[in-house]
Amino acid sequence: MTLPDRWTFEAIGTRWQIDSFEPIAPEVRASVQLLIDDFDRTWSRFRPDSDVTRMSRTAGRWTLEHADVLLGLYDRLDQVTAGAVNPLVGQALSDLGYDAHYSLRPRATVASVPSWASLRRSGATVSTDEAVLLDVGAAGKGLAVDLVVDALDQAGVQEVMVDAGGDLRHQGPASVKVALEHPGDTTRAIGVVELRVDDALCGSAINRRAWGDGLHHVIDARTGRPTEDVVAVWVLAEGSCMHADGLATAHFFADPEALAEVYPHRFVRVQADGRVLASPDLPGELFL
Repeated sequence: MTLPDRWTFEAIGTRWQIDSFEPIAPEVRASVQLLIDDFDRTWSRFRPDSDVTRMSRTAGRWTLEHADVLLGLYDRLDQVTAGAVNPLVGQALSDLGYDAHYSLRPRATVASVPSWASLRRSGATVSTDEAVLLDVGAAGKGLAVDLVVDALDQAGVQEVMVDAGGDLRHQGPASVKVALEHPGDTTRAIGVVELRVDDALCGSAINRRAWGDGLHHVIDARTGRPTEDVVAVWVLAEGSCMHADGLATAHFFADPEALAEVYPHRFVRVQADGRVLASPDLPGELFL
């Protein structure tokens, strides 16, 4: 499917592309960019004025917009992965070199990851007894995509594809095919999947945001070290890019059967030994 109007811009550290059937009015574009900037000002660990950065400097009580939805998903991901997916991994990621300055130089000592239960919450309010650095990258960008889709829908833009650095949400009516990038060769695809009305597709791979010897962004919170067993995952979920995004990370650590109970979805998973696991009802085909 090719939609006639295309809008591209940079935001929250990635390239956005929004394809729509009708041109998006300037005032709607402005409201979408404001929405994304507000989200970033709350959740980014890469900007000095964000709430998350302030939390990394001192303990306290914080009201974080969308925390009830976003951190509620992390409750389930923490449980189903036995603590491997935990957004309190932020300081460990920073110490490994993936810091606010993108130094990509690991420190001699890497911080241990606090228990997810140590972050107390009531609705959108969180309380901490010590400074902590949140990294909601496993699901946060997906939520941002969902918020943009909802805002466009409320503005009357209903036939749209939103792509935020590979996190996709497709609003019909026609289906669209998307290639799955080979984790060992970015010029090749390992297959294609078909997105239908209101499908979201998110992927995660250790060849992206990788640096140093075996260092990449998919961290096991139980060890504070990069995972080694899985090299790439894609998740297709209806109606929620946030869930697709979070589950794509959780697939590095948990069995598909357990993850299916978090949110209905289909998946492709490439193991480090070359095996490929996929949902039997995947709408597409694999070439491996």
